[in-house]
Amino acid sequence: MKVIIARLQQDQKQTLGILSVFKGLNKAFECKTLELADKGNQNFISCIPKGTYTCVPRYSQKYGHHYHITGVPNRDLILFHWGNFYTDIKGCVLVGKQFYDINRDGYKDVTSSKDTFKKMKYMIGRRSFQLTII
Repeated sequence: MKVIIARLQQDQKQTLGILSVFKGLNKAFECKTLELADKGNQNFISCIPKGTYTCVPRYSQKYGHHYHITGVPNRDLILFHWGNFYTDIKGCVLVGKQFYDINRDGYKDVTSSKDTFKKMKYMIGRRSFQLTII
């Protein structure tokens, strides 16, 4: 299984992308992603660098079962989890069904994040996987 995030657009606040899950050569799942803008991999205010990472299952009271993106240089506890707005992120990756300015602040948000994350977890399961960000 391969998981790829293709980053599409960035502004001063956030980065928008598409996440694709491949089983063999077949695309099994696709959704939108929302990350912070690239600010040099700084803690709490930047997306993580492009590259390949290992994601491992993790559990917390706040997010339930989710994924920890490991091996990020000089960063820790970078997660895949649910949320709708760039203000919900401190370096993590949010997933959603589509881009839409929910709160009308001029920035695209991700919709249906909890449902989309549930579908992603169903597709991947509670196992480790390789994530490539391009």
